[in-house]
Amino acid sequence: MSDDVLESVIKVAEPIAVTEGMELVDVEYRREKNGWVLRFYIDKEGGVTLGDCSNISRQVGHIIDVNDLILHPYTLEVSSAGLNRPLKREEDFTKYKGKLVRLKMHESIGRRKNFRGRLLEYEEGVAKIDVGDEILSLPYNKIAKANLEYEF
Repeated sequence: MSDDVLESVIKVAEPIAVTEGMELVDVEYRREKNGWVLRFYIDKEGGVTLGDCSNISRQVGHIIDVNDLILHPYTLEVSSAGLNRPLKREEDFTKYKGKLVRLKMHESIGRRKNFRGRLLEYEEGVAKIDVGDEILSLPYNKIAKANLEYEF
């Protein structure tokens, strides 16, 4: 059930975010201690404001309720993807070329699953990462989790 709800919600939320000049980075829909939570992570050039979160929450919440996309009580949360935003799509790896990233792999590569380094390039499903002492080519389909790493 949650996958169907998630898909329906993304279909209505993504165009709203784009219209407002934002990117829908990630959406979670899950049961937590106090009930169901629908959580949106948004981003935009220059950063996300509280007003941005409120605006997206109001618009998306209204459409979800009017179209009865979720038929039971839930909590809607909208927040910034943050400084360590996740890289969820292949396009993110192209967009954030030159940035510091942290990657967790599904399986070990050279006895390691976790890598931190500079994203040099991304093409044909492979991310090239400079980890300091070497440059690694990591296949996108083997990446379990990827995030930007904030630089001071």
